[in-house]
Amino acid sequence: MTILPARFIHIGINRPWQQVYAFAAQPENMVRWASGLASGLRPDGEDWVGDGGPLGEIRVRFSQKNPFGILDHTVTMANGLTVENSMRVVANGDGAEISFMLLKRPDMDDAGFEADAAHVSKDLKTLKDLLENK
Repeated sequence: MTILPARFIHIGINRPWQQVYAFAAQPENMVRWASGLASGLRPDGEDWVGDGGPLGEIRVRFSQKNPFGILDHTVTMANGLTVENSMRVVANGDGAEISFMLLKRPDMDDAGFEADAAHVSKDLKTLKDLLENK
């Protein structure tokens, strides 16, 4: 059994957690804050399909809407690699804390892991700015 290195990337958002969850749980909104999906997603059965840029076409399957703030999603890349992403929104005082658990895949070097972490941080900051300036 292999345990992958992990990093939790999180940010506080000055909005009730339910509002943050409701916005982030809509795949149609991801184009507004998830920079890797700049072209957006289109529904395809239970999945959503989009252009992952240099990764080619990607398929994303989101967890069902739920009352717990769970935003987990599975991304399958054109080469068949599947990445499970754990994401949560929880209450933090009167606001919210959104967290993403980034796993360092076996095929990823340290520089790639740091680049992915910076990318996720940037996206969460964009989500924060978007929701706090609505």
